[in-house]
Amino acid sequence: MTEPDSPASTVDLPALRTWIGREHLDEDELSVRHARLMAATLGLAQHAFNAGTPLPPLWHWIYFLEALPPAELGRDGHPARGGFLPPVPLPNRMWAGGELEFHRPLHLGAKVRKRSTVRSIEHKRGRSGELVFVAVRHELLDGEHVAITETHDIVYKHPTPAGARPADAPALPAATHTQVLEPTSTLLFRYSALTFNGHRIHYDADYCRDVEGYEHLVVHGPLQATLLAGLARRLAGGPLRRFRYRGLRPALLGAPLTLNAAPAGDGFTLWTALADGSVSMLAQAGV
Repeated sequence: MTEPDSPASTVDLPALRTWIGREHLDEDELSVRHARLMAATLGLAQHAFNAGTPLPPLWHWIYFLEALPPAELGRDGHPARGGFLPPVPLPNRMWAGGELEFHRPLHLGAKVRKRSTVRSIEHKRGRSGELVFVAVRHELLDGEHVAITETHDIVYKHPTPAGARPADAPALPAATHTQVLEPTSTLLFRYSALTFNGHRIHYDADYCRDVEGYEHLVVHGPLQATLLAGLARRLAGGPLRRFRYRGLRPALLGAPLTLNAAPAGDGFTLWTALADGSVSMLAQAGV
């Protein structure tokens, strides 16, 4: 449960909101080699990925990578604040969730443009104190055609106090499809490398414990979303039309994750479950 911004806030919301409308343009080639590295990371057959192969859902996250020198990184390994994204003063930042629409397939070997825009900045209060939510809109264009539209939600926060009650998951149906994943440090390293993600919560255990308050390395939210989207695509036997996902609580290295799916309307409800049955990530896919 969150409450609106209060006068006692330490966040200068009007100053942060001057970032709304800021735009970033990029271009990349959807290389076969990079896709095959992703396939190897996920245990898929590399030979299935060739020029012209449709890009699986959410694999566009391994392209359009931002490479900054060490002097332009923050202490968490992310780019220092105040560039494209606003300089939010709260210490922890997380990929909270997002929503995508798939308008037309992208194919390996294509040169694709990406247009990103800061759409909104909101300030609230939650169980761990102040929260700032930044929503970024991405459009991926194949020639003059928009192939994917995406809203990416980023949350900035203080470390969650020990013993704090995690967010509640809504009532879920009985899973009709399950798959157990045993995350390893190698998997986390490879996914960080593929996405050029320097966030130290995925590889620096001391930083996790001492700075951000996690007991162990954190399994990437985008990795979980990618696995759930891939499960939905396999069950559907064809491409997705939309995909929405939200992180509810972190998944940590050293415990299994169960990928779950159940039919829902024109698609599936999907979620990753922790060892105690609680939900780490919840998603909806439309096919």
